Amino acid sequence: QEKLVESGGGLVQAGGSLRLSCAASENILFFNSMGWYRQAPGKQRELVATINLGGSINYVDYLAGRFTISRDNARNMVYLQMDSLKPEDTAVYYCKAWGGTIHADYWGQGTQVTVSS
Repeated sequence: QEKLVESGGGLVQAGGSLRLSCAASENILFFNSMGWYRQAPGKQRELVATINLGGSINYVDYLAGRFTISRDNARNMVYLQMDSLKPEDTAVYYCKAWGGTIHADYWGQGTQVTVSS
C-alpha cells in the first residue's frame, strides 16, 4: 500500500518552476518529520529538504534558496516549490515521512523532474 504519493513532476526549461506535491494517506500529524529527496541517474539518493511538526526546515546549501518546502496539515500534503530550475536538478524526487507515531519510514514512489537547457 502506498502511504505517500508524489505528483507534479515533468519537463521544464532551465529557469522555470515546478511545484511538487506529496499526498499522505494518513494524517501527517502522525509524522514528526517529512522531507524531499532526489536521485539523479547513476547517483545516490540525496536529501533536498525536510520539515518537522515544529516548522523547522532544512535545505541542502547548494540549492541556494531556490527550493521551498511546506506542509498543509489539514490537507495531509507536503509541497516542494522549485524555482530557477537548472539541468542539474534533473532527478526522480521522492517524498519521505518518519518519526512520530509510525514504526517505519514511509517513501513515495517518486516523480520525475527533467530540466532542459
